[in-house]
Amino acid sequence: MERKDYKPRLIDKRLDDFLTAAGAVVVEGPKWCGKTWTSSQHSNSEFLIGSAEGNFQNKRLAELAPETVLAGDTPRMLDEWQEVPLLWDAVRVEVDKRNAKGQFILTGSATPNRKGILHSGAGRIARLRMRPMTLFESGDSSGKVSLSELCEGKFTPCMNGEVTLLHLAELIVRGGWPGNLNVPVKNASIIAQEYITALLENDIYRLDEVKRDVRKMHLLLKSLARNESTIASVAVLRKDISGVDGENIDDDTINAYLDVFRRMFLLDNQLPFAPATRSSIRIKQAEKRHLADPSLACALLKMTPQGLVNDLETFGFLFEALCIRDLRIYAETFGAELYHYRDYKDNEFDAVIELPDKRWCGVEVKLGANQIDSASENLLRINKAIEDANGDPASILIVVCGLSNAAYRRPDGVYVLPITMLKD
Repeated sequence: MERKDYKPRLIDKRLDDFLTAAGAVVVEGPKWCGKTWTSSQHSNSEFLIGSAEGNFQNKRLAELAPETVLAGDTPRMLDEWQEVPLLWDAVRVEVDKRNAKGQFILTGSATPNRKGILHSGAGRIARLRMRPMTLFESGDSSGKVSLSELCEGKFTPCMNGEVTLLHLAELIVRGGWPGNLNVPVKNASIIAQEYITALLENDIYRLDEVKRDVRKMHLLLKSLARNESTIASVAVLRKDISGVDGENIDDDTINAYLDVFRRMFLLDNQLPFAPATRSSIRIKQAEKRHLADPSLACALLKMTPQGLVNDLETFGFLFEALCIRDLRIYAETFGAELYHYRDYKDNEFDAVIELPDKRWCGVEVKLGANQIDSASENLLRINKAIEDANGDPASILIVVCGLSNAAYRRPDGVYVLPITMLKD
C-alpha cells in the first residue's frame, strides 16, 4: 500500500527478500520505530488489531474468528499481532494451506508469552528486527562512505561539511524516531519521554497482565541509562540503584525486569566476539548494554543537548550508543553481525563487524578528532596481540568519529570515518 510521504528505510530490501523466502514475516522492534509504515508499504491489504474504530471491534473479531481476518490481498499486514497471540498459529496453519511465499506481514512491538501458541512457526514464519532510524535514513549523514563497500576494499577519501558538538548532541537527544524528524530541537525529547511513560504505565502490563512495581522499573531504566555502553553486571546495576537512588532491588527482580524490557525491544545489547577458537586469548562473555535508542537514555537522565555538551563523559557514552545503533543497522543490510570485544587484560574494541565469510573489522568510536591517534594505536596494538595469540586478525580497522569532516586512510592503515558520512 504505497504511501507518497513514506521515507525509505534500509530494512526495505531485506523485507522484500524475506517475503520471497517465507510464507510470513514478523517485523518486530520497539514502538514508534516505523514498523507499521514500512510493513504497510510492502503490503497489499492490512488489518489493524489495535484500531479504535467500532469500539475496538477488530481485536474482538481476531479473538473470536482469527481465520476471518486473514482474508485479503497478499501480502496482508496484521498490525500489532501480539495483542491476539492465537493469530500466530492461525497464520502458520494458513501458510501451510496456501503453500505460497509472502502471504503475511505481522508487526509486533512486544514478544508475548508462548502460552496458547502451539508451534514455533519454524519454516513458515521468519523474524526481522527493525530499529529506529540511522543518521543516513533521517538525512543527517551525507552517505559519502559505504560501509559495505569499505568491507570489500572499495574506498575513496572525501570531505564533508563541518560538524559541531552541539549538533551531535541534538541528534542524540532527538533519536531515530521517524515521528521526531520535523520536531523543533527544544521539543525533541518529548517522544522519548512519552515512550518511557507509555511503556511503564500501560504496555508492560498489557504484555501479560502481571502487576509490577512501576517505580522500581523506572529506577532500573535510569540505572541502565547511567550505564549505557558499558558491560555493567546485575550486581553493578543493583549497587548503582542503591548508591544513586537509595533504593534496594534484589537481583531476581532486576533479572525479571530486564527480561520484560527485552520482550518490549527496549534493550539492544551487543554480544561478545571471539576472533578464533584456536586463539589462546580468554574473552569476557558479558554483553555491552544499550537501550533501543540513545534518546531514551537522555530522557531518563533529563539530558538536553546543552547538558550533554556540559557533561562530556556522558556525551561520549551516548555518542558511542548512537554509532553502535547505526553500525548495527548498516551491517545487517549486507549480512554482517555486530559485536563488541573485551579480553581479560581489558583490551577492547567498541565494536566488531563480522562479515558472512567470517572476516571481521575492529572499530573504535571517538567523539573528538583529538582522540583519533590514540584510538588507532589501540586498534593496532590489540589486533597484533590477537594475531600473536593465533587468532584471526581484523581485515579492516576503523575509527568512527564525531568531530571530523574527512574520511581517509591513515599511513598506519587505519580508516577514519565520520558517523555523519556513513551509510550501508
